[in-house]
Amino acid sequence: MSHQSLWEVIKKLVVIIAGAILVAVAMNYFLIPANVYASGFTGAAQLLSKILNQFTPLSVSTGILLLLFNIPVAILGWFKVGKSFTIYSFISVVVTSFFLEIIPVKAQTADIMLYAVFGGVITAIGIGITLKIGASTGGLDIISMILSRMSDKSVGTYFFMLNAIIILTAGAVYGWDKALYTLLSVYASTRVIDAIHTRHQKLTAMIVTKKAPELKEAIYKRMFRGITMVPAKGAFSNQEKDMMIIVITRYELYELEHVIKEVDPEAFTNIVETAAVFGFFRKD
Repeated sequence: MSHQSLWEVIKKLVVIIAGAILVAVAMNYFLIPANVYASGFTGAAQLLSKILNQFTPLSVSTGILLLLFNIPVAILGWFKVGKSFTIYSFISVVVTSFFLEIIPVKAQTADIMLYAVFGGVITAIGIGITLKIGASTGGLDIISMILSRMSDKSVGTYFFMLNAIIILTAGAVYGWDKALYTLLSVYASTRVIDAIHTRHQKLTAMIVTKKAPELKEAIYKRMFRGITMVPAKGAFSNQEKDMMIIVITRYELYELEHVIKEVDPEAFTNIVETAAVFGFFRKD
């Protein structure tokens, strides 16, 4: 392993651990004490843990349930999404579960609304920085990648459906005020993730470069995406260049940025949001 790639792995692991600590702190300091639920698998684990502890003799913590939920997802991701992404995502889940176990759950002291908003925002910062370095916090992110490869439909619908189930169950069991605070927390969380990473599932990158053949080869080696080449000319410099147009999913953004920096740091890249793709878009 080269010095560069070792440094990359260390950087990824540091960010993943930081993200996991933020998620665990948000859960144990804000959301769990206020009975407000997180979004996705974390919220499902939190809700099931509370229901099991209250209505059955079983006492299972949120951290353990989160880990159990993610094991089948990680196995599926390993075969369907890619080994590197799945490994880093599963490390994120394991570290989050570990910190959920060791950080004490704080007693609630302040206004529930403050707890809901701050819990949502801190969770989102943890998730956002993890997505930004090319990993995820597991669970729904891996499922959404699998679904987005099977169909071009937005995965937002699936996120919304799971979150709706969490909110409705929380409302039915613990009172509708808790459901509304959960909705507020999920909304705050979603907005912050969008701001840190990107809201759109698909993005179009337009790369203006003098090293098109080398860049094309490097992208093909790492990403299996179709590239359209357009001749380009600098208006001021009159230099002949190429513009490469490539459509990627948001989870590949980190990988693409990394390849461009490695091959041609002087390339000019414009990333635009893609509303829809018609025709062939490679998903596997």
